[in-house]
Amino acid sequence: MNENNVPEKAIEMVDVNKWYGPLQVLKGINLSVDRGEHIVLCGPSGSGKSTLIRCINHLEEIQQGAINVNGTRLGHKGANADHVRRDVGMVFQQFNLFPHLTVLENCMLAQRRVRKASVAEAREKAMRHLQRVHIAEQASKYPAQLSGGQQQRVAIARALCMDPKIMLFDEPTSALDPEMVKEVLDTMISLANDGITMICVTHEMGFARAVAHRVIFMDRGEIIESGTPEAFFGNPSHERTRAFLSQILNH
Repeated sequence: MNENNVPEKAIEMVDVNKWYGPLQVLKGINLSVDRGEHIVLCGPSGSGKSTLIRCINHLEEIQQGAINVNGTRLGHKGANADHVRRDVGMVFQQFNLFPHLTVLENCMLAQRRVRKASVAEAREKAMRHLQRVHIAEQASKYPAQLSGGQQQRVAIARALCMDPKIMLFDEPTSALDPEMVKEVLDTMISLANDGITMICVTHEMGFARAVAHRVIFMDRGEIIESGTPEAFFGNPSHERTRAFLSQILNH
């Protein structure tokens, strides 16, 4: 803690291990994330990237190790999970918007139910964040009336409405048509410029170069390499990293 009693680290994962039955999907993960830091997680499919970030807000449960989020220990069996989730926003590959609610109602719902905000407060904050992601003009529409890129920007606005200290992104552009990717990445770059703590699972290496303080490469449930974008792309030290980058950058 510093003199303001604020944890120095946004996230600390210590010797985190997770199994699905006999399959070990996370192997001795040690990861420390500073407040305001931007981390990009990359690696081949099945390497444990999405599982890792889902463990941070207890969408997945670990069997061994420890996770601390903003100074709160995330215990086994979900202890403190609700407290941790108040600080953590998450944006998924699929947008997970409620189809029967308008854009505005999607952004107001959790504020009303979890934060107990008034209708006026929830509406004001929802419109402010929809404006922030440049989609306020769509507030009265339903998700099915929007493009994929627009729906993902609504999902980002909905997460921001809960005033998260940390944002987790699980391959937020992988379900989008190529022409829609840029609008979502631009929104995320804007968030990064505002200084929010961010962990993003993505194969968008241009985004990693532009935004990440650190790029982390995972394979087979392990963190294989971690470094600045300059070091990671310019001089990777592990053969598995080099093979992955050769494949993805030349794709």
